[in-house]
Amino acid sequence: MDSIIFENKVFKQTDFSKKLLGKGTYDNCRFVDCDFSDSDLSNITFIECEFTKCNLSMTKVHNTSFKGVKFINCKLLGLNFNDCDEFLLLVDFEDCDLKFASFNKLKLSKIKFTNCSLQEADFIETDLTESLFDNCDLSRTIFTRTVLIKADLRTSYGYSIDPEINKISKAKFSLPGIIGLLDKYKIEVD
Repeated sequence: MDSIIFENKVFKQTDFSKKLLGKGTYDNCRFVDCDFSDSDLSNITFIECEFTKCNLSMTKVHNTSFKGVKFINCKLLGLNFNDCDEFLLLVDFEDCDLKFASFNKLKLSKIKFTNCSLQEADFIETDLTESLFDNCDLSRTIFTRTVLIKADLRTSYGYSIDPEINKISKAKFSLPGIIGLLDKYKIEVD
């Protein structure tokens, strides 16, 4: 069965939590102020799409393809990105709420998080080589066996990263952020 292709479409103020988004490929489409909360986007492909002011909280994304997708001012609470199709996975986030999101075991080299809340997000065994966390709240975020080689966390805060179980070679941190690398030692720094 041939897949339906949607090109250069704009979807505005649509409630996809009640009316499902059609299966197929969305190429260069924009979704503005749409509600996908608790919906199912499984087996859908998004290429060079942009989601602005959308709610994708608790959305199912089993085998969903995000290729060159940008999320701006979106709510993505509890989204399991590790369920996505990993082939050519490329996403960027700006001004997004990603609390409780999971990125387990994904290769996300050069991903950009700008002004995002990633509280209690999960980056277990995630490759974040050369990634940028610009002004992000990483409170209680889990970094375990995470690759942060050349990652830039200089303007982010609230993180606790154990250098003994994560790869942080040539990663960039601010001087105040260094405390987040020493948390486990329970030492006081003045």
